[in-house]
Amino acid sequence: MTHRKLPALAFVFVLLSSFFSAQAQTTPAKKELIAKLLVVQQPGIEAVARNLAEQPAAQIMQAASNVLATRVPADKREALGAAVQADVKKYVDDAVPVVRERAIKLAPTTIGPVLEEKLTEDEIKQVIAILESPAFAKYQKLQGEMQNALTVKLVAETRPLIEPKIKALDLSIARRLGLADASGNPISPAATPAPQPGAARAPAKPASK
Repeated sequence: MTHRKLPALAFVFVLLSSFFSAQAQTTPAKKELIAKLLVVQQPGIEAVARNLAEQPAAQIMQAASNVLATRVPADKREALGAAVQADVKKYVDDAVPVVRERAIKLAPTTIGPVLEEKLTEDEIKQVIAILESPAFAKYQKLQGEMQNALTVKLVAETRPLIEPKIKALDLSIARRLGLADASGNPISPAATPAPQPGAARAPAKPASK
C-alpha cells in the first residue's frame, strides 16, 4: 500500500514545488517594475478608454449624418447638424473622463497580472527601456505622418478598383429601395432629395425580385 502511494505523493511534491517556485518569481522588485510600466504605458491605456467611450458616439453621429442628408430640408441641416454635434461633444466630454479614470484604476488588477505571469523581471526592464527610449518616442510621433503617407498612396492606387464596386453597391441598394429618376433609372440614395415638410411622397417602386 505504501509503495502505491509514493507516486501520488511525489506528484503532489512536484506541484507544490512548482507553485512555490512561481510564487518566488513574484518579487517586490518585479511588482514595482510592473507599476512603473503601467505608468509609462498610461497614455496607451487612456487611448483605449477614449476609443471605447467615443465609439458609440461615432456610430450615432454617422447615423445622424445620414438622416440629415436624406430626410432634413437643406435650409435646416446646418443648424440641426450643429446641435447634434454639440450633443455629441457634451457626451464625449462627460463620458471620456469617466472611462479613462476607471481604466487607469483597473489596469493594475487586469494588465498587471498578465505582465506578472507572462514576462520575467528582466523582460519588463527591457520593455520599460524601449518605451522610455527617445528613439521610440520619436517613432511614435511619426505614426500620423506615416499613416497619412500610406493612406494617400493607398487611396490613389485602389480608387480605380474600388470606385466601380462602390457604384455597383450604391445602385444595388437604390434598386432595392425603389429609388429612381424621372426616366426610371436607379439613383443613389445619397442623391435623393430630402422630402419637404407636407410634401406628398411618391410611392416607392416594388423591389425587383
